[in-house]
Amino acid sequence: MQLSEKEILEKLETGEIRLFEIEKYTNTANEATDIRRKFIENETKVQLPHIASYSIDMTDTAAKNIENQIGTIQIPVGVVGPIEINMDDETFETYVPMATTEGALLASVNRGCSTIRKSGGCNVSILANQMTRAPVIKTKSTRDANRLKQWIKNNFDEIKKVAESTTSHGKLLKIDPIAIVGRYVYPRFVFDSGDSMGMNMVTIATEEALKLIEKENDIDVIALSGNFCVDKKPSAINMIEGRGKSVVAEVVVPKEVVEKTLKTTTQEIVEVNYSKNLLGSAISGSFGYNAHFANMVAALFLATGQDPAHVVEASLGITTAENEDGDLYFSVTLPDLPVATVGGGTRLETATESLNLLDAKGSGKVNKFASIVAGVVLAGELSLAGALAAGHLASAHKKLGR
Repeated sequence: MQLSEKEILEKLETGEIRLFEIEKYTNTANEATDIRRKFIENETKVQLPHIASYSIDMTDTAAKNIENQIGTIQIPVGVVGPIEINMDDETFETYVPMATTEGALLASVNRGCSTIRKSGGCNVSILANQMTRAPVIKTKSTRDANRLKQWIKNNFDEIKKVAESTTSHGKLLKIDPIAIVGRYVYPRFVFDSGDSMGMNMVTIATEEALKLIEKENDIDVIALSGNFCVDKKPSAINMIEGRGKSVVAEVVVPKEVVEKTLKTTTQEIVEVNYSKNLLGSAISGSFGYNAHFANMVAALFLATGQDPAHVVEASLGITTAENEDGDLYFSVTLPDLPVATVGGGTRLETATESLNLLDAKGSGKVNKFASIVAGVVLAGELSLAGALAAGHLASAHKKLGR
């Protein structure tokens, strides 16, 4: 039943219609968005002209990504680069869009990109592509828990068949590790998710597999996610086992480039990395032995429609620096990078434009995109290490960021 804007606003005020039901009474999600925002403005006495200004289509795209929408926010987008990346089977240069509100970040990353270009590019390797879901199952005793663990191992092929029946893209690689705490069992389902980030895919597939496990065993499935996945939280297991794309990027910076571009020496950068990223992280109990992976990851995620909550995972990782006869060997390892080039927020028009700028939109492009993220993280880490070694960090923020 279609209603006028005035009628909908009146029924919202009386409680006859709830905010999330407005789409039932309008022609488009865009119209529903505008009416919902006007209701909020009336209720709060706060005008939202900038949130009201947007170009994305709430009907065909955003409506699949959010509920109760009232508009959009805007974050400044800049570019860095070009960055030169040597993948296992491809070498390319690209400018990279980054969305942030932190002044000095893009200037620093841009200097890192320049350093990488002057060094012949960075090498990037994709080590793994795996998305996880780990339910928690309750058995009657610890002996039953161990029996269930063995049953899962012995019946992997049948579980795999059932799980993969729900998807044309996902492949169940393994169910490992299978942790036991008392009589609770935590099997970690590990899938290859292709070009999608894969959380929805593996959740649905795991749920179907659990039906078989529950049918054949005297158990109680407590929750589809038992926090052993581990999704959107920092964890040692994701550092060790990996999640999403596991990526390494490296560069050898000639001695003269270190001195002329980074304004410091190789040994000073090695000392900063050792004392800050390794020892400093160790003494603090950090899961991330790096300077600021999260800065680059967050800016790229926001620009390209990735799930921003996964920044907490993607910021895990290790930065290394070594002196090679005066030249600087520098690398970043990102074991837990959940990214996609199809589905989710990548459908949004602004995200599509950013991914198209990178030539990383659509099927077959996720490894390229993951390589770009790793390369940009490398650039940001390299530049910050140089600034710290040279004593330039505070002056750069005074000039550009604050």
